[in-house]
Amino acid sequence: MGDVFVWLNDQLLRMQWLSDLVTLLVRDGFGLDPASQIGGSIHFFIYDVIKIFILLSVLIFAISYVQSYFPPERTRRILGQRSGLGANILAALLGTITPFCSCSSIPLFIGFTSAGLPLAVTFSFLISSPLVDLASVILLASIFNWSIALAYVTIGLVLAVLGGTLIGRLKMEDQVEAFVYQSPVSDHDNDGAISLRERLAFAAGQVMDIAHRVWLYVLIGVGIGAAIHNWIPEAFISALLGQDKWWSVLVATLVGVPMYADIFGTLPIAEALVQKCVGLGTALTFMMAVTALSLPSMIMLKRVVKPRLLAVFIGIVTAGIILIGYIFNATAHLFV
Repeated sequence: MGDVFVWLNDQLLRMQWLSDLVTLLVRDGFGLDPASQIGGSIHFFIYDVIKIFILLSVLIFAISYVQSYFPPERTRRILGQRSGLGANILAALLGTITPFCSCSSIPLFIGFTSAGLPLAVTFSFLISSPLVDLASVILLASIFNWSIALAYVTIGLVLAVLGGTLIGRLKMEDQVEAFVYQSPVSDHDNDGAISLRERLAFAAGQVMDIAHRVWLYVLIGVGIGAAIHNWIPEAFISALLGQDKWWSVLVATLVGVPMYADIFGTLPIAEALVQKCVGLGTALTFMMAVTALSLPSMIMLKRVVKPRLLAVFIGIVTAGIILIGYIFNATAHLFV
């Protein structure tokens, strides 16, 4: 049974068959040695781009089909029926089935807040939605392994729940811009009127929409990953971000914040960093900083919350990400 699981994992998630085909293309089609810098870069780029888009299409279609049962109005009502820590946990979990980047989740944050949901709940959703989703579990497993993928998702959900809970305890409702509370809220929920064909069409549309939004970031991310993997000396990366460098997690956070990309674009970079002996926690910290604290999303969030609440949100998420990075670095041997 174990051998069957390993085979399925290698062939379906890691797509070893695709890697073998790309090796043949590079060697026989381009006449290059896949072990050389140029050949290795081309192999890394072609293999990762195709693999990511195959997984992305399949996963987003499945997730979006499930999501068709949870339109914003229904999600709001589900969250409204809960209170306390249970509501925060549910909000974080619902955030995992919304394949949105941080900028896309802010309109939902506005809708939830205007509907009267507590800040603790809305911020748990806001943290979870870009940071953790079902697609990230599969993609992380395809690049690293299942233990790393599940640990990342679990720790991301914990950060979302604790971050939202802390913000709720601070009673900062007055730090939300007034227009947010005045935004119109629709009670319409046409879930029962959606046919199977409409759900499938919605899922296909989501695949096209998300692929259109992320394709450039995927290409850039894979390109950077290929450069790191094949052209930047390991000694240089180790000197800056090596596992023995206490500042590596802090540097990864600072580098990640100004960037803007989905997790799909950051995964190839994290993969290349780990292969260059960068600590697992450092690579994951970079991913989390890009997806949860990107500068464009913070600019958008600034339009709906006041500076004090924005500073508290950034501070809590940054501290959580850094702590998670150090924890992963200290326990990386458990995930081998």
